[in-house]
Amino acid sequence: MLLHTPSSPCLSFKIIKAQSKPDNVLLLSAFKSLVHNQRIDRSISVLRGSSIPSSVTRNAASTEAGASVMSSETAEADVLKALSQIIDPDFGTDIVSCGFVKDLDIDEALGEVSFRLELTTPACPVKDMFEQRANEVVAALPWVKDVKVTMSAQPAKPIYAGELPPGLRRISNIVAVSSCKGGVGKSTVAVNLAYTLAGMGARVGIFDADVYGPSLPTMVSPENRLLEMNPETRTIIPTEYLGVKLVSFGFAGQGRAIMRGPMVSGVINQLLTTSEWGELDYLVIDMPPGTGDIQLTLCQVVPLSAAVIVTTPQKLAFIDVAKGVRMFSKLKVPCVAVVENMCHFDADGKRYYPFGRGSGSQVVQQFGIPHLFDLPIRPTLSASGDSGIPEAVADPQGEVAKTFQDLGVCVVQQCAKIRQQVSTAVTYDRTIRAIRVKVPDSDEEFLLHPATVRRNDRSAQSVDEWTGEQKLQYADIPEDIQPEEIKPMGNYAVTITWPDGFNQIAPYDQLQMMERLVDVPQLTPAQAV
Repeated sequence: MLLHTPSSPCLSFKIIKAQSKPDNVLLLSAFKSLVHNQRIDRSISVLRGSSIPSSVTRNAASTEAGASVMSSETAEADVLKALSQIIDPDFGTDIVSCGFVKDLDIDEALGEVSFRLELTTPACPVKDMFEQRANEVVAALPWVKDVKVTMSAQPAKPIYAGELPPGLRRISNIVAVSSCKGGVGKSTVAVNLAYTLAGMGARVGIFDADVYGPSLPTMVSPENRLLEMNPETRTIIPTEYLGVKLVSFGFAGQGRAIMRGPMVSGVINQLLTTSEWGELDYLVIDMPPGTGDIQLTLCQVVPLSAAVIVTTPQKLAFIDVAKGVRMFSKLKVPCVAVVENMCHFDADGKRYYPFGRGSGSQVVQQFGIPHLFDLPIRPTLSASGDSGIPEAVADPQGEVAKTFQDLGVCVVQQCAKIRQQVSTAVTYDRTIRAIRVKVPDSDEEFLLHPATVRRNDRSAQSVDEWTGEQKLQYADIPEDIQPEEIKPMGNYAVTITWPDGFNQIAPYDQLQMMERLVDVPQLTPAQAV
């Protein structure tokens, strides 16, 4: 990753024309130009042809080499300074500090600059703006004649630090679409959201987690309507429709299941974790209704990035949805948006609300969910769900598709923000030998002593599970202990690896209750090593 270095005085070569002056005077003039950091556009090769003593020639060549190095460093600093004017609206930080600038290559002699902007997701809604602004700010540098910007995205990988099943290890974000009540249009939202994200350039999959009443086989029309198994790896190969990978119990050739809860949980676990999802930017899970064993199993097996809540205007829908929001809150899964389906319809120049108003806004207000989206009652939306062609695909320019595009942008932005917050929530600062903590969705940042964190471990290795007796003693942990690695663990904790090989799971809630450091002195570089 390129670091943003401070801009230094611009130094390059000035044209020195041959004049009727002694050679030594010409050389002295060149040296003065270098000392004053004046811009020189071409090399001082003119001097090399004159009769200058060899020792002076060597000094001139050394100075020329140093000027070339300084010029290269200055050119790089100029480009990075120009790019730092571009601010990511989600992170509130410039794209250089975000680490987006990669493979910077500069040919100052030809005035050519090329680099790559590696974004967090290929579905980034502002990628075109980034590309345009990057071209503009770099081309504005006086010495730049040509700019080549390449856009790319980070490889798909989960932020979760734990041991994931093989099928989930290359999925960046897993988004649950939930309502906790049947018949509110949850599957419609899940499918159209998935195809909207795919239309934005992302690699997407859909997992239909409703074994009792799978909707996916009705809502999409893949050519191959049966899941296949890889005979070598014994893994499930998802079917596909319009580039989106699909897994549903309805594609398993079994129709709808008639089985008890524990068996259903096992089936869902197998379908989800043993499927060959490959690299995905987003896996959309169409959650089954309710807040029971199946839902809890999904939330615990899968590191959910975020949840989208679907409701209808009725009070009864709000009551059930509130249960689901509380479930996600306890499991530390952030709810990023509410979709209120079947809100209204237009007729005779008027807008009618047949089921009342306010359920969606009530969810937003009561639980602090930041985004609310309204879907109208539209015959085409219902018909598209029955025809096997999602509305976002059938009419991409329509009003309903526009709402799903806004929802897709929201999901992309919120997932990126959550990943950024989680990845930097707990870090170790070697310059002060302290652990920095800034819990997601909190403006407070505080410092913890590493030994304090290690001594407050509450695992069975440190505390007797039966008696509560403290097995790890205060003196067992040295005061100068330092963590070797800190990794996020879902949205609720981090795993800390210590020099003795112990992996400590430290929930955010527990870190917030520990004794904090104040007035920490800054160490010198030698002390920080």
